[in-house]
Amino acid sequence: MKTQLKLLPIPAFSDNYFWLLHDDHQALVVDPGDAAPVLDILQALRLTLQTILVTHHHADHVGGLQALVEATGAHVMGPATEALNHPMDRLSQGDSVTAMGIAFEVLDVPGHTAGHIAFFAPATSALLDTPVLFCGDTLFSGGCGRLFEGTPAQMLASLNRLAALPGPTRVCCAHEYTLGNLRFALAVEPGNPDLQAYEAHCQALRHQGMPTLPSTIGMERAINPFLRSRTATVHESVVQHAGCEPNDVAVFAALREWKNQFK
Repeated sequence: MKTQLKLLPIPAFSDNYFWLLHDDHQALVVDPGDAAPVLDILQALRLTLQTILVTHHHADHVGGLQALVEATGAHVMGPATEALNHPMDRLSQGDSVTAMGIAFEVLDVPGHTAGHIAFFAPATSALLDTPVLFCGDTLFSGGCGRLFEGTPAQMLASLNRLAALPGPTRVCCAHEYTLGNLRFALAVEPGNPDLQAYEAHCQALRHQGMPTLPSTIGMERAINPFLRSRTATVHESVVQHAGCEPNDVAVFAALREWKNQFK
């Protein structure tokens, strides 16, 4: 019988997570910005790194690629259109790749960067009991990535694509930004009881030194203002704050700018 896959966040830098999926023998890692913490956990758990998945080109997501490949011979899969010099399988929307016995669907999610992709694995009873999403810096718990290269319309479409995934899907984003995001979310939608309860839950986790991640798509649909920009409470809050046009893209753009300026 095949071993149920285990999912672990590897803390790195000040607030990154590199995600590790393993079966007690083989492993894959997502967005390894630094090789050292990955090599440490591979050694500690006696794992062989089989695959590296990359969502976008930023250094805190790819800085460890060369050293990891040199140390392990791992196979790299990443975005088709991002400026990355490392040899890899180039992937985009509609592609499907297999790693650790799991078929991952590749999703184009531009916004944070122009060529950002995400990897979605549906639940498979033998290996995964719930679906998993590796979304890089597109979706955070309670938030979304800054628009460095894409447009508000692109990011809104990308988040719509992710929000349509099954509710139990584990959201494995790349940064521990949750508490700051929730502080902003409560400013936007202070009367949301799900958001209030989730913020208390995440505060308790951080007080215990535990990660707030992974979240779930169902939770994010209930508490994340960037997935809720069309709901009446968020929509009205943003229009009142920003005085923007009351259309979907304008409201989303104003919401993202509000977050950029939020202290």
